[in-house]
Amino acid sequence: MLNLSLKQLSQNLNDKTFSSLELTEFFLSRIKKYNKQLNAFITIDESSSLSMAKMADDKISKGEHKPLTGIPIAQKDIFCAEGWRTTCGSKMLENFIAPYNATVIQNFNDIDAVNLGKTNMDEFAMGSSNETSYFGSVKNPWNLDCVPGGSSGGSASAVAARLAPAATGTDTGGSIRQPASLCGFTGLKPTYGLVSRYGMIAFASSLDQAGPMAPSAEDCAMLLNSMASHDHKDSTSIDHKKEDYTTNLNHPIQGLKIGIPKEFFGDGLNASVQKIIEEALDKYKKLGAELVDISLPNSDLAIPVYYVIAPAEASSNLSRYDGVRYGYRTKEYDDLMDMYFKTRQEGFGEEVKRRILIGTYVLSAGYYDAYYLKAQKIRRLISNDFKQAFKKCDVIMGPSAPSVAFGSGEKKEDPLAMYLQDIYTISTNLAGLPAMSIPAGLSNNLPVGLQLIGNYFEEGRLLNIAHQFQLSSDWHLKIPEGIS
Repeated sequence: MLNLSLKQLSQNLNDKTFSSLELTEFFLSRIKKYNKQLNAFITIDESSSLSMAKMADDKISKGEHKPLTGIPIAQKDIFCAEGWRTTCGSKMLENFIAPYNATVIQNFNDIDAVNLGKTNMDEFAMGSSNETSYFGSVKNPWNLDCVPGGSSGGSASAVAARLAPAATGTDTGGSIRQPASLCGFTGLKPTYGLVSRYGMIAFASSLDQAGPMAPSAEDCAMLLNSMASHDHKDSTSIDHKKEDYTTNLNHPIQGLKIGIPKEFFGDGLNASVQKIIEEALDKYKKLGAELVDISLPNSDLAIPVYYVIAPAEASSNLSRYDGVRYGYRTKEYDDLMDMYFKTRQEGFGEEVKRRILIGTYVLSAGYYDAYYLKAQKIRRLISNDFKQAFKKCDVIMGPSAPSVAFGSGEKKEDPLAMYLQDIYTISTNLAGLPAMSIPAGLSNNLPVGLQLIGNYFEEGRLLNIAHQFQLSSDWHLKIPEGIS
């Protein structure tokens, strides 16, 4: 069970080689064994998971199953799941029980997949190392002294250590791709609006996007088939024609034009990471692809633009946490205003407070035009850079992260150094483009990820390109030493 793909697990369930109940029990036992040292999961509800598995077995026995029926999937604790504690990695929502399902959760429930548990994450998805969670830092299973990346670090650690065959994540500035790179598996951020944000606790509404996290591109294709759907409950959801993302996985990539942005290979990129990325690009050449030099001239502005827009939207989204309706409320206060102040002061962590303050500042009178409006204009320039680049190439490739996983605590006290971890991923969120990270090699026994960026709604093509690489390599099958 440990090394089987989602397709193989589905086939075994269909053939009655093992049941969903047995499969779920297997992964729950792995969580019991390893979660204490990894801290990948915040909430486990064995009875609920096993009950879902029994229902799935019933559907399979009646021949009413779908490809993911009965397969356990770990859910990032940013998605509301009815009856499950949904904390968003925060003290503010420590005891919040969701009264409804996020659309992503409901889509999996509709095909009788099993909710394996809720995974740890940076508080309100704000972080690049999973060290801001109220429930403690997550560890990288490749090296317990290193971070797994963030904010989807719990899902990343769970997939890398095979505590779950697959997981969901969200990507606001690289929070699927960066941990996928640091933990050595495949992660996909879809086109903005392809996957519903309804029931996904908001950080930055114009940037947040849910996506799949799993060992291989084929696994991610199967997950995206269920995750992607038009949703009238989400005003940003796009009515895109339903696709089967597994259909074209085996198409040859002869003649593919790969754009190599010079800005992704300059100062700041670790030399050993660059070497592995270049070796991966050489493999694509051997598969029949052509490398094309391109430029994304405004990409160096992505981080400052992001850290104006994202905090501004966070300031607005997090204003609802005031201790009145739900969530944490301070125990002692003098009046209503004092309750607001103390609730937010005690309920939010340092990184969240930092971003709220930045966001409130850039939206304030006298600064809106100077910061927020200007950032939105530069955001359009960044998007236009990609439009021009795709006139010369079919896909853009480069590193997912500037280095391998760094040590726990190494960048925690230096916010700018932490923000620079997303230097290669943020621009695609600003443009709303699909992008993914796939394992490309190991440096000092730590994974390195190759990033693939596609044009709008070309997830199927990205998955095909990634799958062809994975057919001729085995980096996506590697498991950390000591995890078996």
